[in-house]
Amino acid sequence: MQESNRLRRVFNEGKGPSMGVWQMLPGANVSRILARSAVDWVMVDCEHGNMDDAAMHEAVPAIAALGVSPIVRIADMQSWMVKRALDCGAHGILVPLIRTVEEAENVVTAAKFPPVGRRGFGSPLAMERFNPNPTFTEYLQQANDSLLTMVQIETHEALDSVEEIAATPGIDLVFCGPFDLGNNIGFPILDGVIVPELWDAITKIRDASKKTGKKCGIFCTSGAQAKDFADQGWDMISASTDATVLPFVVGSELSVARGGDKPDRGGSY
Repeated sequence: MQESNRLRRVFNEGKGPSMGVWQMLPGANVSRILARSAVDWVMVDCEHGNMDDAAMHEAVPAIAALGVSPIVRIADMQSWMVKRALDCGAHGILVPLIRTVEEAENVVTAAKFPPVGRRGFGSPLAMERFNPNPTFTEYLQQANDSLLTMVQIETHEALDSVEEIAATPGIDLVFCGPFDLGNNIGFPILDGVIVPELWDAITKIRDASKKTGKKCGIFCTSGAQAKDFADQGWDMISASTDATVLPFVVGSELSVARGGDKPDRGGSY
């Protein structure tokens, strides 16, 4: 299962950052289009995206069938949301707005089978999202070490305890959410500007992950920005989001069609 979890495999190989995209719009066809774009993972966004439980259950198998890792960002840190995401076959979960080590520990408990955690066993769907398909027994025995448990550092409290959260047994990666992080520490991103105090906070998250031997990820809004963060040593980087790239591309083509210039998207928030 570790080998067929593409994101986990990229991490294990250590050859460079994993690149992925964000899916906020529902539909298995959207999932397939994104998964065919040479990415390592697609983030099924059930927090801020238009993705309910049914849409998640359509997206995850569509992504996995193309050899790409479906990762689910759940809406909240509630244990039943962790179970639903993993039971539909997600290769990993991303949990937003973590604040304390205890909350990180609770996420691990929800994501792992006993004796490590308290995840219930019985989904007939999860095994089909791996190739070759594990048996029920193989999934039970391998899931704890194969699936990825990731938490977002985007609150003042989490930033203060980021090393301890990263070091929590069972946490594989800490993920920086720059927008909420900026809002929560009093330095919001306005008009695409990241002030030095927020840059310091972002760097602190990266450094904490390296110090504790864990991986670090960050949300980016463009390929140019993703390249900048890749050069800074981040391990998991988003390069695009369906809900934002679609209007930009359509608007760009319309601009050219009307005799105007094709706008430069740039690399800034």
